[in-house]
Amino acid sequence: MSQTKWIGTDTVHSHITTQLEGVIPKDAWGETSYFYNPGRVFDRGTYFATIKEKNGDNDKASGLDRDGVWRLNMGVSKGAYFELFGPPPPRPGKGGIVDGDWDFTALDTLTPHPIYGWMSWVAVLNPSLATWATCQELLADAHGRAKVTFEKRVKQKR
Repeated sequence: MSQTKWIGTDTVHSHITTQLEGVIPKDAWGETSYFYNPGRVFDRGTYFATIKEKNGDNDKASGLDRDGVWRLNMGVSKGAYFELFGPPPPRPGKGGIVDGDWDFTALDTLTPHPIYGWMSWVAVLNPSLATWATCQELLADAHGRAKVTFEKRVKQKR
């Protein structure tokens, strides 16, 4: 019988902050948010990933109130999103979740983000070692997308 090897939040945090350049982490609202912001040009920079460890007021779809359950969220490019899920779902109504047949409570399963899937955000609860390899590719994509957006913002600021 094989045992699943799980990745913890420390591994994800370490990867994002040491393997991806120009990243600034910020802790707030039960999550750690990651911004591309080399040189701290902006107050926050460009948002591209989060680690969420508890339910929020408007985000209970993943059941993060379960012991040890956490979610990695990544703002990937439209192309990466489309390859995984096809076209993004419509924006949900206030307080709602995106429409689709995804189980947002399933561990180790890539899904659209329950609220921000319409903006090409993807999510995974408690990724396994096997899923982590895909997550690293998606984090690189999200980081690249953030870098492009950041550079546009820098040009506008001048």
